[in-house]
Amino acid sequence: MTGSLAPDAVAPYVRGRFGKPYLYEPECESTQLLLLGSGLPEGATAATEHQTAGKGRHGRAWEDAPGTSVLASVMLHPPPGRHLPELSLVAALAAAEAVEGATGLTAQVKWPNDVMLNRRKVAGILSELSDGTVVVGIGMNVNQTREQLPADAPTAAGSLRTLTGTTYDRAALLGSLLFRLERIYDGWRHGGLNDLYGEIGARDFLRGRRVTVDGEPATALQILRDGRLEVAVNGHETRVVESGEVLFER
Repeated sequence: MTGSLAPDAVAPYVRGRFGKPYLYEPECESTQLLLLGSGLPEGATAATEHQTAGKGRHGRAWEDAPGTSVLASVMLHPPPGRHLPELSLVAALAAAEAVEGATGLTAQVKWPNDVMLNRRKVAGILSELSDGTVVVGIGMNVNQTREQLPADAPTAAGSLRTLTGTTYDRAALLGSLLFRLERIYDGWRHGGLNDLYGEIGARDFLRGRRVTVDGEPATALQILRDGRLEVAVNGHETRVVESGEVLFER
């Protein structure tokens, strides 16, 4: 059963305030655009079967085969004073937990906003700020075949199906994701990223790997408690990265 993300399919799996209200379009330009500037309450969620102009980081397109992914955005109203870029890691941790719950396999977080399973990217996060609110978009590759995945992505793509040989009920997966995101986000609201650091640090995909940061060779050391990435360049000099393009050696 792979199902759909239509409201009647998802409603039985919505267990908290995230997912209410629930906006659904069979096809749309981007779920982000359904929420940005909408004034909807925290937890409002938009989902679709297919995005015609899905967005990734650095202006890249997010490609999807219709009816195979979890494509959703969630409205957040973070408290004043919080470091909002941390929300990409908050959402990535929730997506990693949802993947683990579905597959029984350990998922990792690739700084700053990707979820990895068996060295393949299975989910990505895009956070956008608008008038003090943040819309967090989550794209998860679920039931794609190998032929339906992008072949030229900077980080090799996989789906839960290609990595486990099993297809999944996307409505149940979205419900699990929303439940976990609500819990993790509430923890972040209370204590910041520091309160989540144990879970994020344990899933740090880049730790110890050879990487390039905006084209410069380095070794990733760790995700810091403030959400930045610590790297070593020139063999020993440490540097803290706030943003940028980080690629790892396969």
